[in-house]
Amino acid sequence: MERLERALFCLEQGFELQFRLGPTLQGREVQVYTNYPTNDHQFDREKFHSLDWVYPNGRKDDCDKYCRLDLKVAGSYQYYFSCGETEKVSGGHIVVDPVVKVGANDDILPLDCISSQTYLARSLGPLDEWRERLRVAKETGYNMIHLTPLQRLGVSGSGFSLADQLELNPSFSPEGQQYTWDHVAGLVEGLRRDWGMVCITDVVYNHTAVDSEWIHQHPECGYNLVNAPDLKPAWLLDRALWHLSCEVADGKHAAAGVPALIQHEQHVDALRALLQQLFSRLRLWEFLQVDVGAAVEQLSQLLTSGLGGRTRTEQLTQLKIVQDPQHQRFGNTVDMNSALDIFVPLSGSLADIQESCRRFRRKLEELNASLHTEMSDLAKQVTNCIVGTVVHERVAAEGPKLGPVTRERPLCPSYFVFPFEEMTLEEEVQLMDERDKACHFLAHDGFKMGDEAFTSSAARVSEVYLRRELVCQSDTIKLRYGEKPDDCPYLWARMKKYTEMMAKIFSGICLVNCHATPLHVTQAMLAAARAVRANLYVIAELSPSTQPSHNVFVNHLGITSLFMLDQARCVRPDLLVLAELFMISEELQNVCVTRLAVTWLIRDVGGATDCQGEPGWMSWFGREPVGGFIQPSLRPLIPAAAHTMFMDSSLHSPRPAQGRSVLDYLPSSALVSMACCAASSTRGYDELLPHQALMAMEVHQYSSWNPDVRTSKQVDLQTGMIAGRLALNKLHQELVAGGFSQVCVEQLGGGVLVVTRHCPTSHQSVVAVLRMAGTHPADPVPPVLLPCQVEEVLLEARTVVRHTDSHTKDDKNLNGLPEYTMELREHIQLEDSEMVRKTHKVSEHKSVFQEIRLERFTPGCIIVFRVTPESRSRKQLGALRRHLIQFGPQYRMDSLAERSPPSALTEPLMMIMSRLTLADMNMLLYRCDAEEWEDGRGCYDVPSWLSLNYGGLQGVMSSMADIRPQNNLAHPVCDNLRRGDWMMDFISDRLLMKDGALGEVGHWLQAMFSYLKNIPRYLVPCYFDAIIQGAYTTALEAAFTHMSSFIQDGSSLVKQLALGSVQFFGGAGGSALPALSPHLEDHLSDITNQEETRSLSLAAGLPHLCVGGLRCWGRDTFIALRGLMLLTGRHLEARNIILAFAGTLRYGLIPNQLGHGGSACYNCRDAVWWWLQSVQHFCALVPNGVSILKCPVSRMFPTNVSAPQPAGVWDQPLLDVIQEAMQRHMQGIQFRESNAGPQLDGNMADEGFHVEAGVDQSTGFVFGGNRYNCGTWMDKMGESERAHNKGVPATPRDGSAVELVGLCKSAVRWLVKLHEEGHFPYKAVTICRGGHTYSVSYVEWDNMIQENFEKKFYISHDPHDPEEKHPQLVHKRGIYKDSVGASSPWCDYQLRPNFPIAMVVAPELFTVEKAWESLSVAEQKLLGPLGMKTLDPDDLVYSGVYDSNLDDENFNRAKGFNRHQGPEWVWPIGYFLRAKLYFAKKMGKETFDKTVNLVKTILSQHAVHLDRSPWKGLPDMTNERGQRCPSASSESHASSFAAILEVLYDL
Repeated sequence: MERLERALFCLEQGFELQFRLGPTLQGREVQVYTNYPTNDHQFDREKFHSLDWVYPNGRKDDCDKYCRLDLKVAGSYQYYFSCGETEKVSGGHIVVDPVVKVGANDDILPLDCISSQTYLARSLGPLDEWRERLRVAKETGYNMIHLTPLQRLGVSGSGFSLADQLELNPSFSPEGQQYTWDHVAGLVEGLRRDWGMVCITDVVYNHTAVDSEWIHQHPECGYNLVNAPDLKPAWLLDRALWHLSCEVADGKHAAAGVPALIQHEQHVDALRALLQQLFSRLRLWEFLQVDVGAAVEQLSQLLTSGLGGRTRTEQLTQLKIVQDPQHQRFGNTVDMNSALDIFVPLSGSLADIQESCRRFRRKLEELNASLHTEMSDLAKQVTNCIVGTVVHERVAAEGPKLGPVTRERPLCPSYFVFPFEEMTLEEEVQLMDERDKACHFLAHDGFKMGDEAFTSSAARVSEVYLRRELVCQSDTIKLRYGEKPDDCPYLWARMKKYTEMMAKIFSGICLVNCHATPLHVTQAMLAAARAVRANLYVIAELSPSTQPSHNVFVNHLGITSLFMLDQARCVRPDLLVLAELFMISEELQNVCVTRLAVTWLIRDVGGATDCQGEPGWMSWFGREPVGGFIQPSLRPLIPAAAHTMFMDSSLHSPRPAQGRSVLDYLPSSALVSMACCAASSTRGYDELLPHQALMAMEVHQYSSWNPDVRTSKQVDLQTGMIAGRLALNKLHQELVAGGFSQVCVEQLGGGVLVVTRHCPTSHQSVVAVLRMAGTHPADPVPPVLLPCQVEEVLLEARTVVRHTDSHTKDDKNLNGLPEYTMELREHIQLEDSEMVRKTHKVSEHKSVFQEIRLERFTPGCIIVFRVTPESRSRKQLGALRRHLIQFGPQYRMDSLAERSPPSALTEPLMMIMSRLTLADMNMLLYRCDAEEWEDGRGCYDVPSWLSLNYGGLQGVMSSMADIRPQNNLAHPVCDNLRRGDWMMDFISDRLLMKDGALGEVGHWLQAMFSYLKNIPRYLVPCYFDAIIQGAYTTALEAAFTHMSSFIQDGSSLVKQLALGSVQFFGGAGGSALPALSPHLEDHLSDITNQEETRSLSLAAGLPHLCVGGLRCWGRDTFIALRGLMLLTGRHLEARNIILAFAGTLRYGLIPNQLGHGGSACYNCRDAVWWWLQSVQHFCALVPNGVSILKCPVSRMFPTNVSAPQPAGVWDQPLLDVIQEAMQRHMQGIQFRESNAGPQLDGNMADEGFHVEAGVDQSTGFVFGGNRYNCGTWMDKMGESERAHNKGVPATPRDGSAVELVGLCKSAVRWLVKLHEEGHFPYKAVTICRGGHTYSVSYVEWDNMIQENFEKKFYISHDPHDPEEKHPQLVHKRGIYKDSVGASSPWCDYQLRPNFPIAMVVAPELFTVEKAWESLSVAEQKLLGPLGMKTLDPDDLVYSGVYDSNLDDENFNRAKGFNRHQGPEWVWPIGYFLRAKLYFAKKMGKETFDKTVNLVKTILSQHAVHLDRSPWKGLPDMTNERGQRCPSASSESHASSFAAILEVLYDL
């Protein structure tokens, strides 16, 4: 069962989410639970409630039922499934997007419309000056302000090192003024209300500043040697390295070659030697080792006391070492139970005990030695790590060259706080055991490079600190939350208060270092925030990803207790939350996003331009490509990527002026603004600030806004690229408001990027062309091809150098580069552009492009075009959308009414479709390649791909089923549609060749396609799919209106199966049924009032058994007739099939291969019995169905030897034909097939052409066949000369086959009833033998079969059963034989799936208990995923994989000899399930209910196969375990459809 813990399912408020059962759950007791709040209830993360099932058609069908959630509340919610008695079988999370509201009227601000600017809070100056400094964001067009933490900062001045999470930074209060959080709240609310700007801030949960007073008052909130004693070795190493560094700084090791100023390789080598000596002195391995003497003494005492000889249930072979919880030297001990198990003395003598203790001592010494080696290896790694850092920082030419080692700049950073006066290492070591001192040795925070899995797991922390792998942030202390609030109450309470305070003031929060904070902690804090603001917005900053260890990351995120998640949600404005995720794969991002309801992941534009070759990078710009398909309103929920907040510069990334060129500022901003997602920048970027002031100790203040006076303290639209940013922000927001939701990004040569935003309704586009720095201005750049006409140039801008003094850094204010400015022109005509020139139009693949030459388009330039389809295309698109409204309201927008629409489109398509017969539907929807060739053309062939499976609409729909959901516009089908009109013409032309309503549909499609031929070609796949989808769904709706109420009111599976009636029943050239009697009445179609059903027939299977002599098979037709024709309500067609085959009766048999009637083959014994069963069903299911018995039948062969007669020459009522069939069987049938020999069957032996059938006069069983032929459905004839099976039937099944006896009993019982009711004049059959004539009544015949069936067929558990003639051949008991009287007696005893057929048609033959037992055996041995094994797997000749092309020496499988010796056939499973249902009801309600669930579970596999099959079909057979059988005759088989549909009817 699929687990979706890492999948992201993100939905907007207002959506309806439905949970539907997958195939593995159907037929089982499933309940869905969720913690999504119910109406009028507050959210409680730990409170789950069940969802009610909805049955859309009123019937309790598992395939259609669903439960639903109406999503109205933002947040992250959990769901899970229970199944039977098993709770929480599977589950996952859903994220409901929040809604941002701004302005006095709480106007909704779409998420993708956000334009955010980040401010370093400390650079805003006093709070009373913030408004004018923040005004820069408003005047530049931003609608969100992102502030770094406003709390009092630590001694380092770092913006994220908070000294007090609850105190406002005192620097915001000028002298004489004391501002509070209430003043901040008032400012933030004023900006939201007056300026329409959302304010968010950062929160930091994973560390606090090193000088935080509260952490030293509550040291339990950090990692120290008391609450994390496993840090003792790391602390000891840290202090030893500190003292070594001090010694080096003081020159104490200069004589040893390590001076304070380390400059060359010799110094490094000497330092390495010092470190090795240091590790030897520390003896860190002792923290891992066992006190050998104490352990041996303990074992000796136990053995002496007699405990060594006790019996144990589990013998241990390895010593268990017990970790000392205080992590002292030699503190680890041995689990003495394991020692007593392993070191057992031979006796209780002192000598034997001492020997055991000696062996124990040797083992412990070996263990200690291995631990010594392990720590020595670690010491080498640590030494290499330290030396590498020293070389980089002090020796390498490209390093920072820190200079001499000092106490301020030691050899390596300290990982722990040491709050005491300086003392010797030996004195410090003594403090380790003093708890009141050791608790203050707090660990600094940091991260491990390349390890996204580093979180606050205690074991993981100690390992990283000991290995010296931490990139230490010495101005912080790492916080230790534990697994639940009780583990550290003060810390949880403090951080909760901090969170609530920020949530109360700000519209959102950004989770800094989200990857380093335990996930359960973040969940708890966000739950507290949601208790303040109902809609919680989460944004995450994402650094470039690495390949993580997924499991480690998830495990160490702390996905455990959900304490603190029970905070009640209140109805408040939205809270926006951001999270910062470093080095995390997309899958692991989703873990955080789903658990925390992250609204956005922040991505740097530098990452986007660097990652274009990586999968999924397009999701950074938007989720839907230009020309994407119109998705149905009800569609499967698929995992999604988190919303992106796209940044041109973040607080952590270098400015372009630092990394590349100032010319990259403007193009990068344009790239961000054109993305279909939230956009973000950092204050100073627009002013062309060349440096970052983020973590610097000095405090600079941002400039304020003044449009009139410009000083170094003020900015206006002329500053830097502010004017350009304003234009880009407006554009970004207008694109979202205008519905420009589709995106295309192309990279041309010369550093040129082209980004297109497209509106899928108006089909206007905005195209931005931008050129990044990095190429020479004179380098040639390719032209840009625009697929529509240019309406205007929205803006063009370039970065230019102006004559002024070079940049001088202001000591107090953050100022930009005055020597650079920007030239901007907005809303101009293309002819007036100074950067580009319009040339000629270019035609390619029926598309016309406007070529734009980039002539003065140097690096740093951008130009944005508004393009629109040409006037004619706009009209065509509007008219097309108008006609598509009949398929859905989504097409109403931008639709256009025509003055004179084509005549074919003047009435709705449904009106035209309603005039189609179901036979017309066969032509419209289906017809495989072979059928199409009978009309002179095959199915459409897609170049560079495949031919479509069907010439009708289903062929296209099956292809689009995979293309549409993924918007795979690069697929060959889409490429073919863009390149030409061939597929459209094929679809309409094949219908235009037909008369009547089919021709009308052809004209309708032709008219609709005519619009496609006059729109931009990139839009053709989208609208082609819309037309085909609409026509297809309309055709299905119309088809179902012509079917029975069982179909119309049935489930989706019932309807899919019913379409098999349309798929298989149609006209196929020369494959028509024999002509019916001209005297037959009531043969006109109810729809067309025309005689059209006589030319139609039922194909056995697609794609091979559908034309010519292979189309109509007597056996297959009548196995399928009840399901496909009668249950679907196609009574007239069913009647005609019955009567047509009745006319071919010869020798008392119905032909197997009908051919053209005159060339029919009468080599099967069972077709006549399936025919009789179908007549019986017709009489039972059709109103006044018994009237068929009097219908005239035109006999093609009035006698066995007569030539074929034309229709009407020899008519007789159907009841006479039935009597003849029964009479001839009782008399006995013997003949040699006409035209016998190789020309008829090249594999059959001569004896096989002799056909024999009759009735055993002692039992009433029908019998027949011989060892050289196979007259039942298991009719494989050997073909391999190499394996010597040619001419040998694999399954002759001669004698009395069990299903034929059942079918015969059913027919005889029915005739008895018909005679009693006066519908059948015959009460007996007459036999002439030996010159005597006598009669056998149908009552006698019926009784004979009833009395003898279980005697002869049932294999009892009694080994001395007198009825058993061959007890030595019995290998399974409690089952029914497959036959009686076979020429090879062992064949009678084979377990095959044929007896359930007899159970269904003649259940009275079976004792309930015996039937149930035999069905259980069949279920265990024969049941497969889709079908029934044709032979018991325990049988010696079983072979489950069928390959007709394999020719080897294996007699049992060569050339497909095993076709019915193991492979799983689909149609018998229908009879098995129906038999189970029938006898389960006899067994009682409990058994019946379980059986119903079993049947539903099995049928779910057929539903899945049917849904996924490109043929929309069920095969005739599969290989073992349901594997696809490439050698199968049919990808879609009529009998398979019918059998499953009959099961559903019985349900």
